[in-house]
Amino acid sequence: MNGPVAGVVGAGAVGQVLAAGLVSVELPGRLVVVSRRTEQARALVVDLEDMALSVRSRTRVEAGEVADLRGCDAVVVALRTDFTNRAVEDVRRGGATANAPALGALARELRGYEGSVLVVTNPVDLMARRFAEVSGCDRVYGIGSNLDSARYRLLLARYVRVSPDRVSGHVIGEHGDRAVPCLSSTTVDGLPLVGSARAVVEGLRQRPALIRAGIGRTRCGPAGAVVSTLRKVLGLVDGVEELCVPYGDVWLGIPIAFTRGEAAPCCPPLTRYERLCLDSAASSLRDAYTHLPAPTEGIPA
Repeated sequence: MNGPVAGVVGAGAVGQVLAAGLVSVELPGRLVVVSRRTEQARALVVDLEDMALSVRSRTRVEAGEVADLRGCDAVVVALRTDFTNRAVEDVRRGGATANAPALGALARELRGYEGSVLVVTNPVDLMARRFAEVSGCDRVYGIGSNLDSARYRLLLARYVRVSPDRVSGHVIGEHGDRAVPCLSSTTVDGLPLVGSARAVVEGLRQRPALIRAGIGRTRCGPAGAVVSTLRKVLGLVDGVEELCVPYGDVWLGIPIAFTRGEAAPCCPPLTRYERLCLDSAASSLRDAYTHLPAPTEGIPA
C-alpha cells in the first residue's frame, strides 16, 4: 500500500492501543514498531497482522530499530520506563524522573530527524520540550491538551444537551492539574456559552482519575488524539489541534492550525483570569523542567 510511513516507539499499553488504532483506520501505508524489548515489538506486530487481515487493512506492519525511524514521515513516542507512580497530586508528573533519561536517549539517536514527532509520554509538556531540545527536530508536538479539549467539548455537549460537533472550545496550558479551559471563547452553535459551566470543568478534572481507577492507565483517548493529529501533521486534512509547543521559554498546550501540514498557533483571546491561569501553568512547568535529570545515553523503552 502506498501512503505515509509512521513509527511508534513503545509497545506497552498505550503503544499497543495506538498501533491498533493506526492499523484499523489504515492511516499509514507502513507502520514501524520499535521497543527496547524486541520480543514485545515482534509479538505486537504479529498480533497487528492478524487484526489487519480481519479488518481488511492494507497497512503493512513491521518491527524495527531506532535507526529505521529516520525513514518515517512521522514518529509517535509512547515509551514508558518501568516505575510505580505513587503521586497523588500532579499525577502525570510522577514519571518525569523515570522517563526523562530514556526519552533523552531516544532524542539523541534521532538528532536531526526531519519528520514530525508526536510525544505521548508523560509528563508530556516536559517530555516534548526535552525531546525537541536534545534532538534539534523542528516539528515536535506534545499530545495532551487536544485530549483535554476533546473531553471538555464532550462534557459540555452533555451539559447543554447537544451533539459535540455543535460545541467549539479549547483547553490549553499544562496537560494535567493546571489545564486551562477557555470558557470565554467557548461557543455552542456559534453563540457564546451562557451560564456557569463549573460542573463541566469539575468533570474534566475528575475524568482521568475515573479512568485510572477502572483500568489503571488512559489508553484509548491518547490514541484517538494521535490519530487525529497525525492526519494534520502529514497534510492529509486541515484543522486545529491543541498541542504542546514552545510558548515563550516553556512548552505547553495551545491551539495549532494546520494547513497542508504547515502549523501556525491560533490561541483564542483570553480573559485576565485565563491569562493568569496560563501564566501560572507556565511558571510551574518552567520550574519543573529545571528539576529533570540530565539526558543520558541509553536504549529507549
